[in-house]
Amino acid sequence: MAASRRLKLRPALVRGPEVTIQLEGAPLRAHEGETVAAALMAAGHGVTRRTVGGAPRGVYCGMGVCFECLVVVDGIPNTRACMTWVREGMEVARQDGLRATDDALGGA
Repeated sequence: MAASRRLKLRPALVRGPEVTIQLEGAPLRAHEGETVAAALMAAGHGVTRRTVGGAPRGVYCGMGVCFECLVVVDGIPNTRACMTWVREGMEVARQDGLRATDDALGGA
């Protein structure tokens, strides 16, 4: 595993408890209170998805406006990594191309 890219905290600050999420079946250390995007970037994973044409994309705005950081979380596609808090046991996968959701299909 690559070294963590998390910023060092000042003495008065503490991270949330450590949790383990799964990135495409591999365990990934994260902390409660951080987003999926932060956990992926701290572990050196900059690419969150690929466009229909295969171009890599990752976190761009970091505040949920641009939709570049879409991932699949617990089987749900089109989840914004920068707006989703990590939780123990969460399963994350990079997204390839467009993914239809039940809502887009008129409910299922």
